[in-house]
Amino acid sequence: MNFKLSVFAQFLIVAVFLMSCKGKKDASSATGWKYNDPNEGGFFVAEAQDQQTGPGLILIEGGTYSMGRVEQDVLYDWNNIPRRVTVSSFYMDESEVRNVDYREYMHWVAKVFVDYPEVYRNAVPDTLVWRRPMAYNEPYVQYYFRHPSYNEYPVVGVNWLQANDYCAWRTDRVNEKLLIDIKHLEPDPNQINENNFNTDAYLAGQYEGIVKENLPSLDPNDDGGRKVMLEDGIILPKYRLPTEAEWEFAALALIGNSFEERVYERRIYPWDGHNVRNDEKKTRGKMRANFVRGRGDLMGVAGDLNDNATVPAPVNSYWPNDYGLYCMAGNVNEWVQDVYRPLSFEDFDEFNPFRGNVFTKLATDEEGNVAEKDSLGRLRYVEISADEAINRWNYKKADYRNYMDGDYESSINEGGEWSAGAKTQERGSARMYKMIPGQDESSLISDHARVYKGGSWRDRAYWMSPGARRFLDEGGSRDDLGFRCAMIRVGSPGGN
Repeated sequence: MNFKLSVFAQFLIVAVFLMSCKGKKDASSATGWKYNDPNEGGFFVAEAQDQQTGPGLILIEGGTYSMGRVEQDVLYDWNNIPRRVTVSSFYMDESEVRNVDYREYMHWVAKVFVDYPEVYRNAVPDTLVWRRPMAYNEPYVQYYFRHPSYNEYPVVGVNWLQANDYCAWRTDRVNEKLLIDIKHLEPDPNQINENNFNTDAYLAGQYEGIVKENLPSLDPNDDGGRKVMLEDGIILPKYRLPTEAEWEFAALALIGNSFEERVYERRIYPWDGHNVRNDEKKTRGKMRANFVRGRGDLMGVAGDLNDNATVPAPVNSYWPNDYGLYCMAGNVNEWVQDVYRPLSFEDFDEFNPFRGNVFTKLATDEEGNVAEKDSLGRLRYVEISADEAINRWNYKKADYRNYMDGDYESSINEGGEWSAGAKTQERGSARMYKMIPGQDESSLISDHARVYKGGSWRDRAYWMSPGARRFLDEGGSRDDLGFRCAMIRVGSPGGN
C-alpha cells in the first residue's frame, strides 16, 4: 500500500535517526555499516532505554539473600532449609489481584469468546469454597466475588491454572493498550473468537487488528510502514506468577534492612522484629496484618476491631513493606509458580532458583513455518521431545518438574542415549509417588502440586513468615488463597 508519510511518521523517522546518533552509536563497531540508514542496509537498532513499568507493578531490585525458613519449624517438615541464592530484578504487583480485576477479565472473555462458552466457565472462580460443614457462610458464596462492596478485596476461589490464564490475558491487554497509545492500532471493541489481540500472534504476523498508522520502514522499497517489533522495546514482557524465590525475596524486602551490603537483622516477617503489632506511635499496638490471633479470634473485640477484617481485607490494607508491597503477610495466601517438593532446597540453582521448568517451542508446519494460531487466537506451543532436547542441548529431557526425584527419568545419566523402553516408562512423579497401578496414591505430591505462601485471614502468625511454604493441587482452590502477578526486569537491575 502506498501513501504519503504522516507528520507522526516523519517525526518518528527523525527521532530514530537522532537516537541512533546519540553517543556516536550510529554505526556498527563490528562491520562499520551505519544503523537505521536505508542506504546502508536498513538495519534497525533502537536506542537502549529503561523498561516501562507495567500497570500495577513495582520494581523489586534483586540481589542475594538467604532463602528459607527462619521461624521455628513446629511441624518438623524441614522443607525449606536456608541456602544462599541470587534473584535478578523483577516487577511485582503492589497488591493481590482484586475481585474487580478478575471480573474485568471474565467480562472480556465472555464478550470475545462467544462461540466458546466453556472458556468463560473455566475462568469462573469457585465461590463454593466459602462453604464449611459447621459454619454459615452462604452470604459470601453469593456476594463476596460480585458485590461492589467487595471490589477492592482479593479474589479467592481461583486455582493455579486459572491464575496463569489471567496472567496471559493481562499481558495481551496491556500490550494492546500500549500499541493503541502510540497510535499504531485503533481500539477494536468487536474482537470475536480467534480474532483477538494476542501478543505472540501479533509478533508472529498472525494478528492484524485495526491499524491506525504503521511505524516507518527503513526499506526504501516499502513506503507502507511496518508493524511493531520486539526490537522496538515497546512490547512488555509477560505477566506471570512469581517464582517461590522471587515471592520470598520480595516479601522479606531486605532493601530496607541492610547497610552497605550488610543485612543487620534476619527478618521473620516482612517487617523488623519478632512482633506482629505496629510499633509506630500513632498506630502502636495495631496488628500489621490480617491473621488469626488465637483460637476463635479472627478480628478482635467489637468496638475495637484490631485488624478490622472478618474475612480478607481490601488489598491495600495495613502497611506496605519496604518495597511498597501490601499484604505480603496475612490477608490471603498466594500462588507461586513452583512445583512443590519437600526437598527443593537440596537441588537448586544459585541464580533465579525455580522448580517447574517444562521447555517448549512454537509448533510449526511441515515447511518449518510457525503453525496457524488456534481457535482462541493463540499460538500453539509443544514440549520439546527427549531426542530433540539431547540433540540440541545435551539435556536429558524437557520436563524438569521432577528433577532428581529418584524416578526413572532422573536416573538416566547426562548425555545418555534414550532407548525405546526408556521412552515408554511411566514419566516423572507419576512413577515416583504412586504405588502399584490401580491402588490408592501414596502421596499428594506430584507434578501438579504447586506452592503457595504468605499466610491468610484463616492462619496463625506462624504461616506469615516468608519462608513458610505449603502446597495444593494446581486445580484446587480455597477461600483464603489468591495471587498476584510478576514480570521480569530487562536491562539494568536498578533502572539506571
